[in-house]
Amino acid sequence: MLLEAAMTKCVMIDKRTAPDGYGGFDTVWADGAEFMAAIRLDSSMQARIAEQQGVTSLYTIITKKSINLQYHDVLRRVSDGKIFRVTSDGDDNHTPDVATLNMRAVSAEEWEIPR
Repeated sequence: MLLEAAMTKCVMIDKRTAPDGYGGFDTVWADGAEFMAAIRLDSSMQARIAEQQGVTSLYTIITKKSINLQYHDVLRRVSDGKIFRVTSDGDDNHTPDVATLNMRAVSAEEWEIPR
């Protein structure tokens, strides 16, 4: 299938907290589960206008329906290390159960992990 041929390996980045040794905590980002996804830059005129107004680059991430990305999930594309944060909910855009096409789509933005 053409869609599966466009998919590349990605890895979830999980946010955790760990004691800092001084009574507080540090935020730790760690690699989680691997999965396959097709990631496409939105180059529509609306996206270009939004970028000029300060919105970060907009992407569409397509996975199989068994991968349900949620709002603010963070993932990394393994091939180039680019990090994305999901900006929609995977429950909102997927093929119906009766469809032969097995996909779910979310929107995302390029993102940097806070230090």
